[in-house]
Amino acid sequence: MLTIIIWAVGAGLLLINITLRTRILRLEARLRELSNPQQQMAYLRKLPVQNDKIAAIKALRKQYPELSLLEANQLWQQR
Repeated sequence: MLTIIIWAVGAGLLLINITLRTRILRLEARLRELSNPQQQMAYLRKLPVQNDKIAAIKALRKQYPELSLLEANQLWQQR
């Protein structure tokens, strides 16, 4: 009896895991779709022309929170 309960709980957890993993993959794909580097560069170019690197990087990361500090810095250097 205990073995059946353990198998049932394990199967339930496996189904939950598969469902959550699928949802995460869909969300990651949607995030990549919404924020591509061209949009980020266009936003960075729209910022007031200043040589204030820190303010530009902060504004870019505020607009695109998924960017890491290194990625934002690389985009700023490319502009």
